[in-house]
Amino acid sequence: MPLNRRRFLENAALTTGAATLTTVTTTAAAHAAAPTPHKKPPRRHTLTVMGTTDLHGHLFNWDYYKDATYTDPEGNAQGLARISTLVQQIRQERGRENTLLIDAGDTIQGTPLTYYYAKVDPITAKGGPVHPMARAMNTIGYDAAALGNHEFNYGIDTLRKFESQLDFPLLGANAVDATTLKPAFAPYLLKKLHVHGGPPVKVAVLGLTNPGIAIWDKAYVQGKLAFPGLEEQAATWVPRLRSMGADVVIVSAHSGADGTSSWGDQLPYVENAAADIAKTVPGIDAILVGHAHVEIPERKVTNDTTGKTVVLSEPLCFAERLTLFDIELTLDKGHWTVDKVSASLRDTSEVEDDPRITKLLDHQHRAVVAYVNQVVGTATETLTTVDARYKDAPIIDLITKVQEDVVKEALTGTAYADLPVLAQASPFSRTSEIPAGDVTIRALSSLYVYDNTLVAKLLTGAQLRAYLEYSAQYYERTAPDAPVDIDALTNEGGRPDYNYDYVSGLTYDIDIAQPAGSRIKNLAHNGEPLDDTAQFVLAVNNYRANGGGAFPHVANAKELWSESTEIRTRIAEWVTAKGVLDPKDFASTDWKLTRDGTPVF
Repeated sequence: MPLNRRRFLENAALTTGAATLTTVTTTAAAHAAAPTPHKKPPRRHTLTVMGTTDLHGHLFNWDYYKDATYTDPEGNAQGLARISTLVQQIRQERGRENTLLIDAGDTIQGTPLTYYYAKVDPITAKGGPVHPMARAMNTIGYDAAALGNHEFNYGIDTLRKFESQLDFPLLGANAVDATTLKPAFAPYLLKKLHVHGGPPVKVAVLGLTNPGIAIWDKAYVQGKLAFPGLEEQAATWVPRLRSMGADVVIVSAHSGADGTSSWGDQLPYVENAAADIAKTVPGIDAILVGHAHVEIPERKVTNDTTGKTVVLSEPLCFAERLTLFDIELTLDKGHWTVDKVSASLRDTSEVEDDPRITKLLDHQHRAVVAYVNQVVGTATETLTTVDARYKDAPIIDLITKVQEDVVKEALTGTAYADLPVLAQASPFSRTSEIPAGDVTIRALSSLYVYDNTLVAKLLTGAQLRAYLEYSAQYYERTAPDAPVDIDALTNEGGRPDYNYDYVSGLTYDIDIAQPAGSRIKNLAHNGEPLDDTAQFVLAVNNYRANGGGAFPHVANAKELWSESTEIRTRIAEWVTAKGVLDPKDFASTDWKLTRDGTPVF
């Protein structure tokens, strides 16, 4: 017998006598013999939240630029029609009532299909069509989608029209009215998922978009909308959602997991903030990550305040992957609590198109195919971007020539008409080709894959020199006697191809044997060393003009002119007017890579 139990009995006997001792002993024996009441096991439930992101108008597994089924070396497949098949499979496996389907933004820009229904047969026209992305997502049965930054590329009217065509909300807790600072879009979705024999599970989806919209689409949003930081807005909204009874809180964030921002110090916010949100804002169970176009099957982040694990996942863009968050819950005192969250990915290459989507949207797809295959001119020779990132390629000179011509005409009769016009362009694609012979809209579109517009900025020679030095950081430093590895030569520091610029109208060498910041050599204009005090007009795309890529000086430079027509359209107009695409009309050798003065190629 345990010592404390024996002492209790001895004390009882001394105080009340043997009768008491007998009573206590008997009672103790009765307790020992009594059966333990059966305890019910806790009620458990599992729900699945499915997620896509950065669809960018990929409806079918089709490459409009090649006029063929999409293929890549990794064997990926694309398109919402494939996502639909996966979603149906998951709903059959888990039960429709136990699933949600959400998206993390960038839906209505990115392919000739999205351009067509924004500009050629616009959804904003009276009696215009329903956007095919809206029709597909409605049919698949999305529950909510966050706003992406590219949702604003065609202006607020197009975005609002698209929003009106959806059967589910577009979420953007940090997209607010510029004057009142009140939400301009629905901040969240709060949905009850019914559980047989138990209370419903209340799931909140908080939508957050990217503050960079204020820079990248300034022409559309300035003075109308503001975009506070994701982390700050999550800290405001998540406690509200919990106070409203949310058992599960999911954040759909059009923001990469982490990494540097492409706008430098122009904004006080972080571009890729998902991991920071998970770390600093308590009360979040999972985050669907977008914007960065990378694949994150599952990443776990510990919250600083609660010590709980927050699970992040980012499915590959263009509808190539579907994220699954499996959320295990336990019923505790009438409320569901999250025990565990796990994430995984499903691959659209493993399934076929959903025939419902194919049948529903085939006619809209065919209209786009016919449009992009229009012939607008004839090329005298094949032009390609295969080596454009390390050699001055005529195909990029075509872009700069068109931009120069458009800006020169626009400035005619102004005080700046006599200034030299230079132009910036980037090697967006490594596979674009304009074959000799018929030139189609799709071939030209493959050259300029973004819906950027044109801006004219006023810069000095010194500012242009700094601009070029910044761009030249794109190359890996390579000693004069070292072998040149083409695959390792570019993208130094993770700089993407679209943040490397040609500048036409100047001649210069890029000495990659030198450290970054000291690479631009023999910089000249019209054969003479560049005058640092001279003024120039730089024709530049709106992304760069507004600070995209954080190039020095250009964002704060005086703006002389801008327009809303896409550069891609201007290229098609230029080729159509010429009729013949001949490099002698646009090609020039402006720059080359060197090492201690010796050309690399």
